[in-house]
Amino acid sequence: MSSVKKIARKVIPKNAIKGIENTYRVNKARAAVVLHGAPAKRLKIIAVTGTNGKTTTCACINEILKAAGLKTAIFTTAFTEVDGKREANKFHVTVVHVWRLQEFLKQAKQVGVDWVVLEVSSHALDQHKLLGIPVEAAVLTNLTQEHLDYHGTMENYAAAKLKLFTEFELKFAVLNADDQWFDYFAKNIKCEILSVGRARATNEIKGISLTSNGSKFILTSGRGVLKINTNLLGEFNVYNVAQAAAVCQALGMEAGQIEKGIKNVDLVPGRMEPIDVGQPFGVFVDYAVTPDALKNVLATLKKVTSGKVRLVFGATGDRDKSKRPVMGEVAAKHADFVYLTDDETYTEDDVAIRNAVKEGIVAAGGTERYVEIADRLEAIKQAFTDANNGDAVVLTGIGHEDYRNMGGKKIPWDERQVARQVLQDLGYTK
Repeated sequence: MSSVKKIARKVIPKNAIKGIENTYRVNKARAAVVLHGAPAKRLKIIAVTGTNGKTTTCACINEILKAAGLKTAIFTTAFTEVDGKREANKFHVTVVHVWRLQEFLKQAKQVGVDWVVLEVSSHALDQHKLLGIPVEAAVLTNLTQEHLDYHGTMENYAAAKLKLFTEFELKFAVLNADDQWFDYFAKNIKCEILSVGRARATNEIKGISLTSNGSKFILTSGRGVLKINTNLLGEFNVYNVAQAAAVCQALGMEAGQIEKGIKNVDLVPGRMEPIDVGQPFGVFVDYAVTPDALKNVLATLKKVTSGKVRLVFGATGDRDKSKRPVMGEVAAKHADFVYLTDDETYTEDDVAIRNAVKEGIVAAGGTERYVEIADRLEAIKQAFTDANNGDAVVLTGIGHEDYRNMGGKKIPWDERQVARQVLQDLGYTK
């Protein structure tokens, strides 16, 4: 934040600041729409929000639509794609500035896409970044602790997410019936609601079978029965896939198209992405930056790993500080061994960040099952060196990103390439 902004925040009342910011953001969004020729007009758009699983759900929807022979465009935290041409998302945010979003929509319109799939954050909704963008269908994957540094409370966070379902003329919404916030959203949404879950759902998940190679399950609804076979690991991904299937089934996609599209998703960049250069233990890179996401990743690996689950992780600077000890507690409870290291520090002190995470590790009784190695490269090397046949090592927090912000400086860093290089340096080849 600039010195001018800091001074302004001290002098001007908080409510006045918020009003000024809202006016500025609305006008900026309107200007972006006008200057780009209102490209979203007459585009058909599906938006996905939630705490975890947004990128994966979007990716699955996109592949199902393509399997149905439709031309698509997709914008996610990890990547963008227009008519099959994919690019990595180089920004460390879900929805970047409104100018970039309008440029993307203009490109999508120019090539004549049938559908646009957008990953949407609570920040984007609160900051009016979707102004002028019509949304026909919306998905809420789940709601767990995140972004409380910005929203203050879970209630405020939920209210920001709710805007996607109340400020657009939706034809239908898809909700997670097994999520603790389901009732809150269900009672406040006026359009048709499709629910996905194990019980009390319009689309019921049955017969889940989890393996180290993927998952199988059956999704039943009034529209028919889907037999889903996905390459994506874990029960949490079953919900992501199921919600994507529910959306596309409601849009009229046939069972074969839905099943084929889901099968086409081999992996989602930085989401339980396997790294294999011939080593006798599993290595995975996952974005997991929330307590719930971390718990899901570790629980999944516990179920499909014969040996120990080793976790290399830290916490991000300049973000929700309250979740750091919670992340530490989750790590200690669900990993067999923890390598506490730096994630991205931004402008915060690295020692203070690690100490906050360490509080949770100690509180959960993990003192004897962790080591602190500040240098992330050295932590990864140690974890790989310690790993035995049948173990699984998961590196979380960086995921698909290609740089780390350390002390305000962007340092080139692709966790997947780093992992491959370390494994090769240790003598593994494929």
